[in-house]
Amino acid sequence: MATPTMHDWLNQHGDYLYRFALARLRDPHQAEDVVQETFLAAIKSPNFAEQSAPRTWLTGILKHKIIDVMRKSVREVAASDLMSDEDANMDEFFDEKGHWAEPPLAWDMPEGVLEQKQFLGVLQTCMEKLPAKAAQIFLLRDVQETDNDEICKELNISATNAWVMLYRARMGLRKCIEINWLSN
Repeated sequence: MATPTMHDWLNQHGDYLYRFALARLRDPHQAEDVVQETFLAAIKSPNFAEQSAPRTWLTGILKHKIIDVMRKSVREVAASDLMSDEDANMDEFFDEKGHWAEPPLAWDMPEGVLEQKQFLGVLQTCMEKLPAKAAQIFLLRDVQETDNDEICKELNISATNAWVMLYRARMGLRKCIEINWLSN
């Protein structure tokens, strides 16, 4: 059996890697760049010893490239850009004792495929309204279930900063989804 070439890997795994990167970075240009960097790193690396599937190996490289992009963007963003003035006041959700002023609405799971697609569309729109760093923290913690210590290490931020950004992302998503999905 002939050894697969990089061209074969590109044809077999390129679309998958692009979708993987796009889901995490939410920027088509950055996703394309990290996929290209992944293939370049794979070409330069003699480490693939067929101990894992090529897709697994390439995805591992891609994850590191995505983390590098996230780290760089966290370092370059101004603190004032982390959240808009509108997002700054979360006190409206809580009373003076820190309890919910109004409990969150019950979320029924969408039953039909159409409803599910509509919900996912609303969720994507709400994610796009979040500040980029808050959305990254939310994806890493709540979607990918990455440990908070690992997130802090990967993004070079403090645990307190990570929790604050995650809290703000969750509250922003809650508010947006209630307005755009639950109130309809």
